[in-house]
Amino acid sequence: MFTNKQSIHLPASSPPQLMVVIDTEEEFDWNNFPDRQKTSVAHLNQLDRVQSIFDEYGIKPCYVVDYPIASDLYNNKTLRDIFASGRCEIGAHLHPWVNPPLTEELSIANMYPGNLSAELEYAKLAALVAKIQQNFLFKPTVYKAGRYGFGPNSQEIITQLGFEIDVSVCPPFDHRADGGPDYRAFNAKPFWFGNQLLELPVTGAFTGWARSCAEPLFRNAQRLKQIKAPGILSKLGAVDRLVLSPEGYTPAEHKKLTQDLMKRGTRLFTWSFHSPSVEVGHTPYVQNDRELQQFLDSFRRYFDYFFGELAGKATSPSQFKKLMENK
Repeated sequence: MFTNKQSIHLPASSPPQLMVVIDTEEEFDWNNFPDRQKTSVAHLNQLDRVQSIFDEYGIKPCYVVDYPIASDLYNNKTLRDIFASGRCEIGAHLHPWVNPPLTEELSIANMYPGNLSAELEYAKLAALVAKIQQNFLFKPTVYKAGRYGFGPNSQEIITQLGFEIDVSVCPPFDHRADGGPDYRAFNAKPFWFGNQLLELPVTGAFTGWARSCAEPLFRNAQRLKQIKAPGILSKLGAVDRLVLSPEGYTPAEHKKLTQDLMKRGTRLFTWSFHSPSVEVGHTPYVQNDRELQQFLDSFRRYFDYFFGELAGKATSPSQFKKLMENK
């Protein structure tokens, strides 16, 4: 997994760049056992709630779409129209439990594509690519493993299927408790791997004055959630685990994470979320109209900060790859 890694160093003098990656997927209960019957994507009809904001700021988002999204010609019409008009990029997002061939045993561990056999992981991703080609008239080159589940065979598989960019790495999270990968050793900076594959990680990190002790300190605090240990450490400024996302993180935390990472030399940032959050009731983060408004407001608050105060620039996975290739 991730062989031949080569770090990408962007000059400190270069303006920060922001891209948007949306996990575009069916509506399902994240806390329940996988259910192959949960394939509704009706929320796509509300996609303009966020796309209009991206258009306003000149952002070309990348919607990484899974099989239920790619298959539903009735509900994905808005997304297909956005793509046809050149206002977004389309990538592939593999949710194995709703992606044919449906031959694996249903389990939490098998929700991570990288846990499947190489043959089955390949067959599922090939089927997804074919469905995207059929209905979007485009072969995707950007890949995001469902549940960030990039596995030991994933690099070879995405290479064989013609992908050029991966966006699966999610630092600093450790998903081993239910069978997923451990990303604690990664940071938010992009890197090359394999035969000129580009990795663009999720923008996440530990922040705070604990520094090298942040990860073990946070891990121990998680075991003491009943006495609110993680919140206490956050208020003390010792350690926070933050992600640049409107789901579960506040505008103040978005700014804090960005400032901290910029001090560490990060110049590429990814704003990420899940498409069902555009409608009330599908994700834990948007359960009522007030939370929906807060969710949408956080986009403009962060974009105003990034493009105004930081004089940042908008990019996309494909645009950033071209930039790196021309250096």
